[in-house]
Amino acid sequence: MRAVVTRVKNARVEIDGAVHGQIGQGFLVLLGVHVSDGPAQAEKIADKICGLRIFEDEAGKMNLNPQTAGCPALLIISQFTLFADCHSRRPGFTEAARPETAVPLYEQVIRLCRERGFQVETGVFGADMQVFSQNDGPVTILLDTKEL
Repeated sequence: MRAVVTRVKNARVEIDGAVHGQIGQGFLVLLGVHVSDGPAQAEKIADKICGLRIFEDEAGKMNLNPQTAGCPALLIISQFTLFADCHSRRPGFTEAARPETAVPLYEQVIRLCRERGFQVETGVFGADMQVFSQNDGPVTILLDTKEL
């Protein structure tokens, strides 16, 4: 799995002009599922996202995770394009998991984050979504379970 995690002041996702999910301070997470991913990768990435210490402590160092910083909010958006093959000018997406595999794993990550005490808002898998965010920092981290 891959995740692009952005520390935000606020973020929201709209579908057909209506707000579907919205958070205040926390993380906007774009989450991609690879064809070879399974439950172990969902567990790894959820653990890493929830424990990521990229909020500043009283000394101004990035040392706090969202819960410790008092902003345990996540907006998790499915993003199959994170596995784009860009060897040509037209990206291919054969490395992205098909919906029958990706949806249950995406939902597992959401469930695991909620079990860890996070407020989790989402988009709709496969929908045409407009994502808005006010980046904080900006701080953006790339995660890949193959490297964790």
